Amino acid sequence: MSRATGQDSDTADEAVRGTCDDASVCKRFAVSVGYWKDPYIQYFARQAKERKAPEINRGYYARVQGVNHLLNAFLKKTECKCQIISLGAGLDTTFWRLKDESILPQKYFEVDFPSIVARKLYNIKSKPPLSKPIMEAHSGESLLLDSHSLDSTHYSIIGADLRNLKDMEEKLKKFGMDPQLPTLLVAECVLVYMTPEQSGSLLKWAAGTFPTAMFINYEQVNMADRFGQIMVENLQRRQCNLAGVEACQSLQSQMERLRSNGWEAADAWDMIKVYDNLPRADVVRIEKLEFLDEKELLEQLLLHYCISWATRDSLNLGAAASSYHHCLSD
Repeated sequence: MSRATGQDSDTADEAVRGTCDDASVCKRFAVSVGYWKDPYIQYFARQAKERKAPEINRGYYARVQGVNHLLNAFLKKTECKCQIISLGAGLDTTFWRLKDESILPQKYFEVDFPSIVARKLYNIKSKPPLSKPIMEAHSGESLLLDSHSLDSTHYSIIGADLRNLKDMEEKLKKFGMDPQLPTLLVAECVLVYMTPEQSGSLLKWAAGTFPTAMFINYEQVNMADRFGQIMVENLQRRQCNLAGVEACQSLQSQMERLRSNGWEAADAWDMIKVYDNLPRADVVRIEKLEFLDEKELLEQLLLHYCISWATRDSLNLGAAASSYHHCLSD
């Protein structure tokens, strides 16, 4: 991977790692207010020092529900005979949710910077509510859990840089990644921190490795307008450079990136559309949790994030991508 000056690059990577804490704290706050249930986030994220604005909470609600509905639809379509690879997973708790709901895939992999992985593993080792479900789902003799990786029957955590594909692939294969299994790859606010060349290489690698696969990407969109520029400037003030922002100009540019890197079919919805298609009864419930004064701000936030998804379909799983309307409103 070509790097700018080493120091600049390290500063940028450190800032990206900081976004992991921000997201986890925001999720924990939204869970504490009642937007969705997640009994595990409390073991990874500290309590917020102050209340988060209602529009932030609703934005996270739409993100979590939108991604979960697609993920669940893939598991249903494959009858859990699949693997999931969460790229830049951070302190995500999806493995525990799937275990509780008895819909674990054959294997659930997470990949992130080694320093984030080390923190996550420390929490898992020191907190029985996290380690016990992993042990329960494990059927082999030897469970590997050291300071930089975890490998069990259904769950692996790998420390790797997504920009070093050879190293990442070697580690995934070592822990049992099966290219012939239907594979779901998930990236949330990850590709935007990579250059277009780096994210393109990652997407191309995934498309070339798994004949039957789906890629879900949650990140910014419509970044060319004034609100988008303010978002970029706010992040730059924290040394957080959106190296891949040019792919976030429109829904079209998001879909084009997927198609031009080996994916057969692609679609993208901004989060306004996702929010409007979430199960109505639950949206009515969460809208009663807090008074929302800034409806326009919520709309602007939702308009500047999107979920895009794409498929490669040797097993004819197309409905997982094409029926987002159906899987969201089930």
